[in-house]
Amino acid sequence: MNPMIQKAKETMTAKERVRRTFAFEKTDRVTIGYDTNAAIHHRLCQALGIPWDDMLTLYQALGVDYCGVGAEYRGKPVYEQIPGRVRSAENGAVMRYVENEYGAYYDYCDFPLKGVDSEIIAHYPFPDPDQYDYDGALARMEQLAAMGFSLHVGGPGTGDILNTTGMLMGVEDALVNLATEDEATLEMTDRRLDGQIRVLERLLEKAKPKDLVDFMWIGEDLGTQYTPMVSMEMYRRVLMPRHQMFIDLAKAYRIPIMIHTCGSSSWVYETMIGMGMNGVDTLQPEAANMSPAYLAEHFGGRLTFRGCISTAGPLAYGTPEDVEQNCRETLETLMPYRGYHFAPTHSIQDNSPVENVIRMYQSAHWYGRYE
Repeated sequence: MNPMIQKAKETMTAKERVRRTFAFEKTDRVTIGYDTNAAIHHRLCQALGIPWDDMLTLYQALGVDYCGVGAEYRGKPVYEQIPGRVRSAENGAVMRYVENEYGAYYDYCDFPLKGVDSEIIAHYPFPDPDQYDYDGALARMEQLAAMGFSLHVGGPGTGDILNTTGMLMGVEDALVNLATEDEATLEMTDRRLDGQIRVLERLLEKAKPKDLVDFMWIGEDLGTQYTPMVSMEMYRRVLMPRHQMFIDLAKAYRIPIMIHTCGSSSWVYETMIGMGMNGVDTLQPEAANMSPAYLAEHFGGRLTFRGCISTAGPLAYGTPEDVEQNCRETLETLMPYRGYHFAPTHSIQDNSPVENVIRMYQSAHWYGRYE
């Protein structure tokens, strides 16, 4: 097969396609998203003859519809850098580079809030929302829109509570402190989320005159492979009011909102619908009650779905023909309800053969067209 993607005939712009998908309206084809780890990304770009750092050309080659836009922090560094480590400028989480036989990844370590006293947790610093480059973000939005991309603000790490708190103090301390509603942990969490809300609001205000932003994306890992990570009671008590702030912000600017939810997460989707959530992301089909058929039967036409192409199934372990069949079956299951965003479940892993990734995106163009 020619490695270049044979793209489906298009009769809509990416902006039209994305907005219609969130509205459950008919489109020319499904929207397409892209998430990969570094090593497979490099191999894919090499196969397609595209420089690995030229993301926009790659997106155009694959038919990817949307890009995320954020504002870059331009203030004084908030966190001390640690030799041999990478530290997030947004929240100070610490990572180390871990190699494996297929590539490498960044793993969280040296948790800065693990085992510290309440005073340190309560006053843990975060960047000042006034010190971000919003004019630069607007220029980037205008550039991407002129190139034909749909735009979103936020991402899977925006608005999350369990995940980032775990990055800062370790998963055990995070779950215990949130379950017991530890005052210092909640104070720290609320300051972090308030900063994110303020940054998003400034971005949306910049974009509003030219109607540049099409949706908001937030995240929260809510399930293991088989069970919820927290109880429904804890979700409603601790997480729900904080997620609601982001939903309310999206509604104030009249854009849809989607949430990243790893693992078995459908147990909370009915509640999210009631909150005003428009879409759910990741959708690992191997997890309990997360198959495309289950999601379609219970939530089709009420939530848009992004994902469902497993990174732990045929994409990693099968043949290109297996991948094509998996993609075709997923599309046949979810497309009748409209509202489906074709994408992998989380990032495509480095053990995935590049020919499988190419067949995955080719299948979206072959079988993702609406007649």
